[in-house]
Amino acid sequence: MTPVSLIAAAHQAQNPVKMAKALERAAQSTGVNFLGGYSALVQKGFGPGDYALIESIPEALDVTEHVCSSVNIGSTKAGINMDAVEKMGKIIRETAERTADRDCIGAAKLVVFCNAPEDNPFMAGAFHGVGEPDCVVNVGVSGPGVVRAALAKAGTGCDITEIANIIKKTAFKITRMGQLVAQEASRRLCVPYGIIDLSLAPTPAIGDSVAHILEEMGLETCGAHGTTACLALLNDAVKKGGVMASSHVGGLSGAFIPVTEDAGMIHAARTGALSLTKLEAMTAVCSVGLDMIAIPGDTSSEVISGIIADEAAIGMVNSKTTAVRVIPAIGKKAGDELSFGGLLGEGPVMEVNPCSPAKFIHRGGRIPAPLQSLKN
Repeated sequence: MTPVSLIAAAHQAQNPVKMAKALERAAQSTGVNFLGGYSALVQKGFGPGDYALIESIPEALDVTEHVCSSVNIGSTKAGINMDAVEKMGKIIRETAERTADRDCIGAAKLVVFCNAPEDNPFMAGAFHGVGEPDCVVNVGVSGPGVVRAALAKAGTGCDITEIANIIKKTAFKITRMGQLVAQEASRRLCVPYGIIDLSLAPTPAIGDSVAHILEEMGLETCGAHGTTACLALLNDAVKKGGVMASSHVGGLSGAFIPVTEDAGMIHAARTGALSLTKLEAMTAVCSVGLDMIAIPGDTSSEVISGIIADEAAIGMVNSKTTAVRVIPAIGKKAGDELSFGGLLGEGPVMEVNPCSPAKFIHRGGRIPAPLQSLKN
């Protein structure tokens, strides 16, 4: 739905959690897994509704099961709102603490964006953008297992250019199928068809892993040197194939790297082949950012804010969407396990650099927009 902070601004006497509970009832009655839109757009500053909603996020995600929340704290055009970055570090930690008895599940439904797209259909960051029609069908199409199978069928004799072409052709077929589904859904619902988001979004199921695609290209394991190059090739080929298959490609469209939702990445993280530092490098070339990563429970809010600031800087400078969805595993340390079940998966708590960025984070203010934002 439309970011709830916009509605909260018109009802400042009301606690936004009431709207979260209404969304929960809607999700339960319609049978959907997740419902997005408990969101705020604060890349340039806070309005009263924004601040009220952000303050309410820990409680809202504690008392609901299906509601997801997102906050956009930066953009290439506006720069990075460091006051919001500092605030979200605290909110993520508080959300994890409030749901510590459920493996900190609340933080797994909260994502912090830079350059958030208005038509992204993938949770937890989906919301109905203010520039969208009143109602629209945006369809997310995945299928990492199909891409891996195509590469495996081609064998080891293909060079890199041939691999890129195989991925493009496969992405074309997947996207075309998704467009047919979207058009039929639009017809039956009498709702306009919006976009197709072709994003290779893995699940914990065997055979549905982005990491395994990278390994099929020739890596011993995801996280090895060369991983970022393989991911860049994959992301680019998926976009090119998708654009040829549909006139309306939007959302994120590329490859996701959510650690606890990807069987190959879970294995790589457990063996130590995949680190938080390597994942950060990979986010410069993938569709989103640091996604579904369990971090030690004693990680400070300032360190979490530092992680957010780094990711936002990558997105701002490169004019791409980046995001952070980290889960402070309260009471756990690096090497322990966190399990959410279902689509959110499970995985090891990953080590985080403990050195503090607190003085930098507490300065507040805004990081100015980069020169490339001046395109008019």
